[in-house]
Parts: sequence; structure tokens; C-alpha cells
Amino acid sequence: MRNLTKCIWWCALAAAIFCGPVSALALANAPSVADLDAEARSTGNRRDIAEHIGESIFSTQWSAEVSQISANELGRHLIVGIRLWGVKFHRPLNREEFVGEIVAIAARAFAAAPNAEEIDFWTSVPIVVGRDVVVNGDLAKPTTKTVFAMTVPRDESPQSLQQRALRTSDGVFWDEEWVRDALRPAT
Repeated sequence: MRNLTKCIWWCALAAAIFCGPVSALALANAPSVADLDAEARSTGNRRDIAEHIGESIFSTQWSAEVSQISANELGRHLIVGIRLWGVKFHRPLNREEFVGEIVAIAARAFAAAPNAEEIDFWTSVPIVVGRDVVVNGDLAKPTTKTVFAMTVPRDESPQSLQQRALRTSDGVFWDEEWVRDALRPAT
């Protein structure tokens, strides 16, 4: 019994000595959650740029979940698209706080993609569809609804963006029912 205990002890010590550095090396090279999210949620014909933007954006937990980042290039034109979910916020938001997140996300995206001309933001919510409803293919019924949308040109200042986004004009769309139901009143 004593020899078996001694054998197990020596095997455990040898495993710790030889496998410990390997485990530490594996952990040191493990991708972060931001890296995994950036890879999983990037789309477009310039997915590399979308991933790079995602690495910056997903390093922060936003109240409104960023669900997709796309980067598409046509000729010399690079357009970025960022979709957020308009449900299940990580913390309650009012309209001004929601716009504040849009402004901050836009700043990070432009910093990560200096050649981007503009960012198209849209926020979606799921639509309840009945049973036996076609949701894929040519006859598909929509499964999401856009409740906020706007385009941010690179040369727009954060202050101008903040002011413009709070209005329901100037190329900004707000679904007022969603604003009333999903966002808390301004304080």
C-alpha cells in the first residue's frame, strides 16, 4: 500500500513537472472571448477587416449586444455594417444611453478600420412566426424587424452624431413602439 501511494505521488509530481509548462503555454496562447466573438460574428467580403473591428468592439461588454459586424469592399470603397440586438440588454438603457453606445462603437470601428467610409448601424428584434412558416429560401417570411437604423459617415464628429441620432430625421430611423417598450424613459 505504501509503495502504491509513493508511486502515485511520484507520477503526479512528474506530470506536474512535465505537463505544467505545456498547460501554461496552451493557456497563454488561448484566444480571448473577444477574439472568438470577432471571428464568429464577422461577415462580408473583407472578413479580415470585420474581425479586426470585432476584436476592438468585443473587448467591451456593451449593454446592447453587438450581434454582427460586416465589412464589404467594392473598388476603393469600404463600408462597415454593425447589427445590434434590441432585446435582452445587459442593463437597462434609455434613448440617450443607447445612442451613447452607438457613438462609442462607431469611434472604435473607425479607429480599427481607418479606410472605412461609413458605418451602417441597425438594431433588430425577433418577430414571432407561426408553425409551418417558411423562414428560409425564396419564399421566406422575415424573422426579425429593424427598430433603429442610421448611417455614420467617417467625417461626422461624435457630438454631431450624438445630436443627429437622438432625432427621428436626418437619415435616422427609430421604431417608436420599440423605444417605448424596450428603452426606459430619460431621467
